[in-house]
Amino acid sequence: MGEQVLHIDCPDEKGLVYKITEVLYQHGLNIVSNQEFVDATTDHFVMRTAFEGTESPNDVVADLEEALPPAANIRQAEIGNRSIVIMATREAHCLGDLLLRHSYGEIPARIDAVISNHDTLGSLTRAFDIPFHHLSHEGLERRAHEKQLQEVVDQYAPDYIVLAKYMRIFTSDFVDRYQDRILNIHHSFLPAFIGANPYRQAFERGVKIIGATAHFVTDDLDEGPIIAQDVLPVNHTHTAEQMANAGRDVEKTVLAKAVKLLLEERIFIHDNRTIVFE
Repeated sequence: MGEQVLHIDCPDEKGLVYKITEVLYQHGLNIVSNQEFVDATTDHFVMRTAFEGTESPNDVVADLEEALPPAANIRQAEIGNRSIVIMATREAHCLGDLLLRHSYGEIPARIDAVISNHDTLGSLTRAFDIPFHHLSHEGLERRAHEKQLQEVVDQYAPDYIVLAKYMRIFTSDFVDRYQDRILNIHHSFLPAFIGANPYRQAFERGVKIIGATAHFVTDDLDEGPIIAQDVLPVNHTHTAEQMANAGRDVEKTVLAKAVKLLLEERIFIHDNRTIVFE
């Protein structure tokens, strides 16, 4: 049995940690790491527990459901047993970084395929022996194009979809179909400079830092729960193009960090916010 992770959240009450660890002990399982958090504003308890053992823990969730409050959300997952599909447009830096990390085992999942609305990144993808699907949006209404995307995505049935600079906006139907499973990198430090051309917006405002934000995709453009962010300093000598060039390094590192956190089951979504156990 590989390393397993429990995600548990529920209204806070006394004795929750004891009840959870007691169930694991009764099953003869060893706790590798344990992290918990109580949101004082909502009185909500969140806990991530990684554990291992020699026997399959098939009844752990059932026993936890009996031990914990009825409102508890309990999920069990195995680290490494995940698959992702990457979507990109023309920019290579985020996709290339993920493919390279994946080839050296730094991403605990399979990359099953790359999908793009342009053929620009096909040779890069195939160099890593990853299937590449070019689905052009030209001449297609948005929903018709998304139907093609869905057919390819569902062929692989991935756990997550990673948008590595996929520069198109999804309809509500597409987002709902893969709710809490689409991860995006936005080239600004959200909530500033939402939408297109954020580096141009930043340049026009004379900002002194630029950044990148990895977040879940929701119906609200660039307003999904934030997973990871980072910034770097700029000054009045930087043009908008120079800001964009510098920002690409931040974008790829933030996206890679967010993907790793997601695949290692370190993220909880609660009230459109994330709780991230690093």
